[in-house]
Amino acid sequence: MRHNKKQARLEQVRLDILQRNICPDLAAQATQLVMGDGNPNADVVFIGEAPGKREDELGIPFVGASGKLLDEMLGAIGLDRQAVYITNIVKYRPPKNRDPSPLEKKAFLPYLLEQLAIIQPKVVVTLGRHSMEYFLPDAKIGQVHGQAIRREIILPDGMHAEWLIVPLYHPAAALYNGSLRGTLLNDMAGVRALLG
Repeated sequence: MRHNKKQARLEQVRLDILQRNICPDLAAQATQLVMGDGNPNADVVFIGEAPGKREDELGIPFVGASGKLLDEMLGAIGLDRQAVYITNIVKYRPPKNRDPSPLEKKAFLPYLLEQLAIIQPKVVVTLGRHSMEYFLPDAKIGQVHGQAIRREIILPDGMHAEWLIVPLYHPAAALYNGSLRGTLLNDMAGVRALLG
């Protein structure tokens, strides 16, 4: 039952984004809104930056090359994609896969926080600099990757929530730089340990 209730609330967040016409310029050139994928009762939520070409086509986050690597790494630590929840800060693909702008991230942030408030994970894993910057604005990923940092966040409804934030390198970075692959796997194993 809890599963269905959370799923319904997550669906409402999706409808809110569409009804409020968030980032109309992005929406106009994207195929579809890419919300999230996985278990609404997950203990861990992974947050990337924005959908790419493949994600835009299928409407599911992390299904391209980075997604395959993420799946592989989840498998290596004994987690199944269906046991976790995966989303992005920005829910539409930026043109030509450019980085999401500060304004786009700001527009989508309340909806990301709503997703987190509904799921209530034990651990929030940020993938790459863009999603890390909101939770840990002054951090450098090279210095803090893999560390669990407790943060209090003010939610859109004014309530406070506290989450363990674990910044990781984006899987795309490990595709371009093989030496990061080991780092990412080690950091992933640390995430697994936090989940107990």
